[in-house]
Order: sequence, then structure tokens, then C-alpha cells
Amino acid sequence: MSLSISTAAALALLTAAPAAAAPGPLADPTAQSARTPVERQVLPAGDGWASADGGTTGGAAAAPADVHDVDDRAGLLKALAASGERPKIIRVHGRIDANTAPDGSALDCADYAAGTGYDLEQYLQDYDPATWGRDRDPAGAQEDARRAAAANQARTIRWDVPSNTTIVGAGPDSEIRGAALRVNGADNVILRNLTFSDAADCFPAWDPGDGSTGAWNSEYDLLQVINGASHVWVDHSEFTDAPNPDSGQPSYFGSPYQVHDGALDVTNGSDLVTISYNRFTDHDKLMLIGSTDSPTRGDPGRLRVTVHHNVFEDVGQRAPRVRYGQVDVYNNHYVVPEDGSVPYVYSLGAGIESHLYAEANAFTLPAGTDPARIIGRYKGSVIATVDNTVNGRKVDLRAAYNAAAPATAQLAHDTSWTPTLRPQVHSAQAVPALLARTAGPVLSTGGNR
Repeated sequence: MSLSISTAAALALLTAAPAAAAPGPLADPTAQSARTPVERQVLPAGDGWASADGGTTGGAAAAPADVHDVDDRAGLLKALAASGERPKIIRVHGRIDANTAPDGSALDCADYAAGTGYDLEQYLQDYDPATWGRDRDPAGAQEDARRAAAANQARTIRWDVPSNTTIVGAGPDSEIRGAALRVNGADNVILRNLTFSDAADCFPAWDPGDGSTGAWNSEYDLLQVINGASHVWVDHSEFTDAPNPDSGQPSYFGSPYQVHDGALDVTNGSDLVTISYNRFTDHDKLMLIGSTDSPTRGDPGRLRVTVHHNVFEDVGQRAPRVRYGQVDVYNNHYVVPEDGSVPYVYSLGAGIESHLYAEANAFTLPAGTDPARIIGRYKGSVIATVDNTVNGRKVDLRAAYNAAAPATAQLAHDTSWTPTLRPQVHSAQAVPALLARTAGPVLSTGGNR
């Protein structure tokens, strides 16, 4: 039984005393119980797209020698590299900071820039649109230095998770801060009970041609599922820019100096992903499913993702934005605070050839906010919206969007598919209270060393 099966099961798992981890595989998902240690749990059958085509077991079958307890960057990297693609379990204790040297000492942006010649003030002077213009990209000594400094940071904070791996937080304070984690072409990965925070880019790139005024573009997501990765379950975790929100950054050339990119992106032909019972907070461009409008990267026919029972609070946009994929979005709670630090743009993005099915989600919006803003259209033509609520009242989100959109930007009802891999769909009215108790890193684990 799993937290995603029912409210009763969720509460049972939250309160159950953990059992000692036993080696060897679970016979099948139905063999789980509330006594199964979190690190040995597998995605239950029928729980979203990641349960299809053989399911997702991560490292549940790991032998005792392939269970690792880590509390720093060096230990985590060693565990990720150990035992190839044999099933492995990694239990994270406390906070692991990615921006640290091999000896454990802290690194900052100045450390990455050392020896490269990069200087932000000089960069701003060299590429000021008033003198450099807006019709060419930065080039020359300072741009070369920026790239070199960025490469130094990438070598330190960008980590790949191998196939057949479970990474789980051993306690409520388990956190990976500053890392750009990737499931890069890997299969069968579980990430649970963790806080992923502040993957800040020290060296955002200035693009004078991005939009009408130019933009600063950062490189790192908290988690990327990329390059054909498949069977990935992300559950009961938190994703946040805190304690370093973009709202605290300055503006240069009239554009915010944005140091964060996505929170959790699924791109480049990846497939069969379930994202459940997480909290996403304090982030702008949150979740991109499908990397490009061009179909050359193997996206059509893939990008099948389920997003259920998550909380999106103070999130600006892309929750999610979809291209090509069949994406099931149900029983999530979207909270737009009255005094949020992230400007609200939209929640559900209908991109090119997207098939987004949004059902029984609850939206809590400031008084006077037009529900038409919930949907953003980005070359999409269809969307399904069923039994969603806005401030406790049922609203036809597609109809609200179409009523405000021009005739050339209307969205038709998507009749191409109906999601089936759902353990239980709660009423939208019940979702806020349910997720207040069960979303985020709240699982009970043994945390034994």
C-alpha cells in the first residue's frame, strides 16, 4: 500500500513505525504494507504513467552492500558512482550542500570565477545594450570568461542519478541544496522525502534577443529528467528557491537577474514519469514537459507524465507547460498568495501538440483574479479541463480561458485520450485539506545508519 492509494493509506503510512530494511526484492507492489521501509517501497501498480510498461521499483531490490547512508557531497557522489547500475538505495541524512569542495569547505561564486578573468561589473559594462546593441549575442573576453566560470560551477554541482536507484530522505531535515540533479537517460529511478533547494546559477547569460527587452537566462534546474530517461517516480518532496528567491536579485539592463531556471523539467524524449505528493514553492518557471517546438528530439509519442496530489504555492508559471506529451494533472492544489514574491502568469500551459488533461484540481486565487489566467496557450490547440474548482467553486477552466481569448487562440476540448492510471481521484473540494496533511517530505523513515 502507498501514500498515493487513498487518504486512509496515506495516514497509515505517515504514522507507521518503520521496520528494519531487509535485503532482496519485493515480490510485487501489492506486497507492500505500511511496515515496508520507505527506501524499499516501489511505485504501486496503476499509479500514474511511471507504473506502466513494467513499473518503477528504483533500488528496492538493493543488497545490503548497496545501501548507502550519506550526509555530505563527497559521500553522495561516491554512492551515486558505486556498483554501476545494480539496484542501490541512498539515504540522505541532514542537508547536503552541492557548492562544496572535495575537502568539504564551502564554495561561492568567487571561487568558481577565480582564474577565469570574469568580473560581473566588467561584463555589464561590455554588453550594455546602450553600447553593445540588441542585435548580437555577447562575444569576446568577458563572455568567454563567463563560460569558463560557469563550467567550473557545473563540474561541481551537476550530478547524474544512475538507473535502478532510490534516493530517500532519512528524516524531515533531509535536503540537497544547490545541486542540479539529473536523471540523464537513466531508467527506473525513485526520489522521495527530500527537499531540493536553490540550484542558483552564479553566472546567468545575457540574451539581448530574448523577448522584447532581452533576458538573463540561468542554466540549472533542481531536477531534470532528460535524454530518454524513463520510469521515474518523484514523491513526497519539496522543491523551492528558498532561501535565495529570485525576488531578492537585482535587475540589469531592465531585466531581472534570474539565477534559477526550472524546478523539475521532463524533456528530450523522456517518458513514463509520476510526480506525486510534492510541494513546489517560491519559483517562477517551474515544470517544463517537452523541450522544444521542434519534434527532432524524440518527443512525439513520449513525454507521458502524471502530476497528482501536489501543492503549487507562489509559483509563477509552467505548472506544468506541456509540448507533445500526454500529461495527466489531477488533484493538485494551486495557491496564488495575495502577497506572493513571484508574479503570477498562468498555471497550465498548452504547448504545441500537447494533450494536457486537468481534472479535480483546486485553485486558490486572490479575490478578483480572473480564472481565465489559469490557462496559457503556447501554440496548443486542445486541452481537457474537468471538475476543477476556483476558491471552492466549480469552474470550467477551458470555457473561462476561451471567453477571454481571441478567436484565433481558442482551445478545443481534447477528446484524444482519457487517463486511466489513477488509484483514486478525490473531489477538488477535498484536495486542499488532504494535501495540507500529506504533501511534501512527511514520510516516516527509520533513518538507521
